[in-house]
Amino acid sequence: MNLDLFALVLSSVARLFIYVVIASSLLSFVLPPYHPVREALDRIVNPFLNPIRNLMPQSGMLDFSPLILILAVEFLSRVLISIILSL
Repeated sequence: MNLDLFALVLSSVARLFIYVVIASSLLSFVLPPYHPVREALDRIVNPFLNPIRNLMPQSGMLDFSPLILILAVEFLSRVLISIILSL
């Protein structure tokens, strides 16, 4: 029972982080960089996005690093949850 609860918490945290990444990406189009909400979201998301940005080549004005991060978080959470539930 405890492992099921841990898998649920892990899934919820991964989903919440994905929503934060999406919100940060969308708000970067609307809010100025010095807005408090955007600064808070950037402090959460940028430590994960910066290594991806360093590895990826520049693609003009489009930044695909949030998409790569979302796919990586989704993949890792599914793998970890399947491992936890198989125990």
